[in-house]
Amino acid sequence: MLGRNANGLYWMNRYIERAENMARLVDAGLRLALTSTASSTDEWTSVVVSAGVEFSFLQKHTEFTADTVADFLLRDTSNPSSVMSAIETARNNGRMVRTALTRETWEAINEAWMSMKRLLKAPIDERDLPRILDQIKRETAFIRGSFYGTMLRNEIFDFSQIGTFIERADNTARILDVKYYVLLPSVSWVGSSLDNYQWESILRSVAAHRSYRWVYEAEYKPTNIADFLILNGRMPRSLAFCYRNIAESLSFLATEYGNRFGCHDTVETTLAKLRVGSIKDIFDRGLHEFLVEFIGDNNRLGNQIAEEYRFN
Repeated sequence: MLGRNANGLYWMNRYIERAENMARLVDAGLRLALTSTASSTDEWTSVVVSAGVEFSFLQKHTEFTADTVADFLLRDTSNPSSVMSAIETARNNGRMVRTALTRETWEAINEAWMSMKRLLKAPIDERDLPRILDQIKRETAFIRGSFYGTMLRNEIFDFSQIGTFIERADNTARILDVKYYVLLPSVSWVGSSLDNYQWESILRSVAAHRSYRWVYEAEYKPTNIADFLILNGRMPRSLAFCYRNIAESLSFLATEYGNRFGCHDTVETTLAKLRVGSIKDIFDRGLHEFLVEFIGDNNRLGNQIAEEYRFN
């Protein structure tokens, strides 16, 4: 496969995943703001920080409110990570590699783009946010369903999977880090009903609320939640699950092309850490430090894959 085709597939899937992640972040912010004991500014600030767009947000807005944050993360095309920008970029990449996609996958992407243009054309009333966020999540789920249901499991599928799971791992790590360092207003709140609801909202933001309850029942403990979202290999948005899938796809590519690169060693090193380590080890070392290192390693892996498979 040509490097530019691999690049198009990789980024198409990263941006589809990013569109859904942004909707889930705003959903989490909305839930947190509803339980705020004072101003909801801290909750909306945490959403922007988690999205990694604080600097660009402050260039356009002076206040962190439901209206300004939702507009910037959902509609604002000057923000390359907004839902509208992400779905537009995904469609452009999909069009570039149109012949590598099944008809069903391309139509799902194109229809999602048209739906988003209608849905996000005008400023959003806060009362309409839940409905709009649900629609965004449905559209991206429809793309994913079409992709998984119709695509051949070849190198096209592998580069697509790598893009999806690198983006997803980054999002899960950022959400966890922001909760631990930004959301909780004071150490005195640890273990309180507010703390529990905030953790529940984080679980909902990564579609893990119900599955967490199946594993841990109704006990919201930071160590359990971190364990679930970092080390649980059966949780589809955990770091371990993402890296298992990245490693599998890279392994298939190594077999397909008969070459191993540095990225294969990098992903296996990270996966080994996630398989061998315990959540106690991570907390003893420092959750924040672990997550910051993981986010850096994840970004480096993405760059390494792009360089070694000649995306440009």
